[in-house]
Amino acid sequence: QLQLEESGGGLVQPGGSLRLSCVASGFTFSKYVMSWARQAPGKGLEWVGGIYSDSSDIYYADPVKGRFTISRDNAKNTLYLDMTNLRPEDTALYYCIKDRQEAQERGWVPLSVYEYDLWGQGTQVTVSF
Repeated sequence: QLQLEESGGGLVQPGGSLRLSCVASGFTFSKYVMSWARQAPGKGLEWVGGIYSDSSDIYYADPVKGRFTISRDNAKNTLYLDMTNLRPEDTALYYCIKDRQEAQERGWVPLSVYEYDLWGQGTQVTVSF
């Protein structure tokens, strides 16, 4: 059974930090591009950033560039999102997502959430005083 399970969300004050984790199971994690996406209250899905299968390429959406860092540990089937200098506008449900194609076929990191075919249940991040 293919599965992604996120954890690490919570309530944090503006300027604070959080680390999200995502454990994958049921597929060969090391063969796929992985990304993070989010959905803020009343808004659509937003791609946050993605990492190539071997970590050779990492891309970020402009709103989080310089504040968020994506990494992965293929030996542990785990994807991470380190978030610093958090802002109220970062409040959202954060999802770990898997590319629909193997990295060897794709060759790059898709920037659209619609290129991903497996989503976790999400973990809530709330940035507020």
